[in-house]
Amino acid sequence: MNRIVLSAVLAASFVVPSVALACDGAHQAAVEPKKVTVAEVATWTKEKKKFVPVDANGKSTRDSQGVIPGAVLLTSSSQYDVKELPADKANTLVFYCASESCGASKQAAVKAMEAGYTDVAVLPAGIAGWKKSGQTTAKPNS
Repeated sequence: MNRIVLSAVLAASFVVPSVALACDGAHQAAVEPKKVTVAEVATWTKEKKKFVPVDANGKSTRDSQGVIPGAVLLTSSSQYDVKELPADKANTLVFYCASESCGASKQAAVKAMEAGYTDVAVLPAGIAGWKKSGQTTAKPNS
């Protein structure tokens, strides 16, 4: 009888963690924002495609680098109020931060997706890549 109980305990210890990992992995994949390039976003701008740039940078980066024209300026990349975003959750949102080494834009984009926004992307090159490619910037309105 002790062998049966021990076998059941061992079996359960192997099954439960693998199920938990599968759930965690599935959740992460489900909230992964798509990535867009500076060239894609610049084309959208030229073609007047409707999209909303969302700046996840802090004040000092905005002041020194500028922002993509028309950008929504988040108060925080992780703790912003979702009400800072456009009300229409079908809007195309393009989140960006400082550069490819910054993770603030992805963090902010995931939060938007979890809040129900359906067309969310990240511009990994950030404002540094935007400027490097010669795109127009604006002074922040913050």
